[in-house]
Amino acid sequence: MDTKIECTWVENMVFDANLDGHHVIMDASPEVGGEGKGARPKPLLLASLAGCTGIDVVSILKKMRVELEGFRMEVGANLTEEHPKIYDKIMVTYYFKGKDLPMDKLEKAVQLSEEKYCGVSAMLKKAGLIEYEIIIE
Repeated sequence: MDTKIECTWVENMVFDANLDGHHVIMDASPEVGGEGKGARPKPLLLASLAGCTGIDVVSILKKMRVELEGFRMEVGANLTEEHPKIYDKIMVTYYFKGKDLPMDKLEKAVQLSEEKYCGVSAMLKKAGLIEYEIIIE
């Protein structure tokens, strides 16, 4: 295997995932017996999507010589009601700040990430629809 992580049970429903020395604590929500001591696993998928596409977009925009003053993303998802509960629709909203930002370059960077470079996006697309929008603040 090319990628390997270690995930250790800590207590109750708390797990510690070690990703190359970076620790992520996960826990279930109190509604299902957890204590809220860490992130829930499914929302971490959304964070992984944001991180993956965000890294791509910043890298592409740097190559296009687009200077950002700020950049953030919000990711929302629809969770199915039947088990196994999965995200069947995801919406990524990209918020950019900067002076005279060229929308065409922002759109191209996001499109390249979503369609060509972001492996997390490619994996999640197999489970459902991913849409995106771009907002200049």
